[in-house]
Amino acid sequence: MSGNRRELELATEVSAPPERTWSAVTDWARQGEWMLGTRVAVTSGDGRSVGSTLSARTGYGPFGFVDTMMITEWDPARRRCVVTHTGHLVRGEGEFAVTPKAGGGSVVHWAERLELPFGPLGRAGWSALRPVFAAGVRWSLGRLARFCESYPADREGEA
Repeated sequence: MSGNRRELELATEVSAPPERTWSAVTDWARQGEWMLGTRVAVTSGDGRSVGSTLSARTGYGPFGFVDTMMITEWDPARRRCVVTHTGHLVRGEGEFAVTPKAGGGSVVHWAERLELPFGPLGRAGWSALRPVFAAGVRWSLGRLARFCESYPADREGEA
């Protein structure tokens, strides 16, 4: 990996059909129910099309940061969404994709391709922070699987 770009890719299996899982994953207003310490809001557009913007606040109490994003790819047929992180602290791309699982259910793929801030200090810090960040994403994915499985079937197809 060159420069300050670092990647993290994880996946989880979900015992819910891909359509329901996609609707749940892209229910931005409810992401705080499964994503560790994060609240997400649509700030422009409909949140379901290229050009829509999102704002995510991650943290607890007065400690945290805001991650602004723009949807740069939206493909409900392939159940794939890519965002560009546009904030001062978090830059790069994030991606959610939902694929059918053989035998039923689905798999959620979550990838982050981030430009680390703070130059050499950011690169050095990534070595220590990556395991913590990955553990938080894994924990969130476990909660996401349960969230998708209990997501109302009548909301499928809203995405």
